[in-house]
Amino acid sequence: MAKTEFDIIIYGATGFTGRLVAEYLSNHYESRDDAPSWAMAGRSLEKLEAVRDEIGAPASTPLVVADADDMASLEAMCERTKVVLTTVGPYQLYGDSLVEACVKTGTDYTDLCGEPTWMREKIDQFGDAAKASGARICFSSGFDSIPFDLGVLMAQKEAAKRFGKPAPRVRGRVRAMAGGASGGTVASMTETMKAVAKNPKLINVLRSSFGLTPGFEGPSQPSGMVPTYEKDLDKWAAPFVMAAINTKNVHRTNFLLGHPYGEDFVYDEMVLTSPGEAGKKMANAAAEMMKNPFGAKPPKPGEGPSKEERENGFYDVLFVADMPDGESLHYGVKGKYDPGYGSTSRMIAETAIGLLSCQAEGGIGTPGSFMGEDLVKRLEEHADLTFALEN
Repeated sequence: MAKTEFDIIIYGATGFTGRLVAEYLSNHYESRDDAPSWAMAGRSLEKLEAVRDEIGAPASTPLVVADADDMASLEAMCERTKVVLTTVGPYQLYGDSLVEACVKTGTDYTDLCGEPTWMREKIDQFGDAAKASGARICFSSGFDSIPFDLGVLMAQKEAAKRFGKPAPRVRGRVRAMAGGASGGTVASMTETMKAVAKNPKLINVLRSSFGLTPGFEGPSQPSGMVPTYEKDLDKWAAPFVMAAINTKNVHRTNFLLGHPYGEDFVYDEMVLTSPGEAGKKMANAAAEMMKNPFGAKPPKPGEGPSKEERENGFYDVLFVADMPDGESLHYGVKGKYDPGYGSTSRMIAETAIGLLSCQAEGGIGTPGSFMGEDLVKRLEEHADLTFALEN
């Protein structure tokens, strides 16, 4: 179905992350020839008007009223746009009807979901229907899991150039990061645990790195939960809280693209500390923290860092592509701004814009499987990410 009114509708624009996305589109694309047409959507027209004025968006910015509990309003919203960008999570509480509406109307969709059990349910429920309608449903379009999904994709491209074939083993290692977890991430993890408690069968999706590749189970993968000294890097590696979702998305991209990394591909993610006993102590402390990664007072949905904290944040991720003969290459992905909000809001906005020119077929995919290197170029040009071969 042709859609001409808007390119993108930001659903959840009155929330903390949603307003950052709207502010980014308003500021970054103001007066640009390639600016997408966009609108802000949410449950309350009054709140939408207030946020529009607070972020300095033009008074002419279109506002759309839609409610997650009102299927008719969601379908009407989808009929008006090419892409729905939603920041309304946890998605297992508020996302079912919107995915269904996008699939039904053939509307592209992108979100910030880090909830693998819900994602698997939607893959099983709507995968075929999305292919039939042409809707491209693009989960996990923020810090989880774009830098990791695209970082592996680019590292493997370089491995194929240098070694003539992809690396059967890639290690994702967070070298540095400033910025805390978002309240939405905490809420999503909490709801996932509740869902597993109600339906213990979902634990298999959480445990397996191949929980998002229905019909395919690859080789045994490292758990990433045991502190390890990595001799080649001369650093200790500790568990990384986002690994459980990122690894699944990396394997899903490989799966959807026809296994360009190989069917025997092995991947894990950890955080690097430092050498020696000090690094070992830090790694062990990080492993202990995984029992309660967000502390006694985790952030609540809607809460977030100040503008100064967002702008001073950053992240630096290393991907080590290991070949069987002992050769390897290093590939780095770095991002300006704090990962949970400042960078995430830019990444999802650019994902939505990328979908406008994407030629991939409909279905439920990942940023890597739908757009790949084209999205890398967008993020480097617009969102202050860098992707670079290091050795």
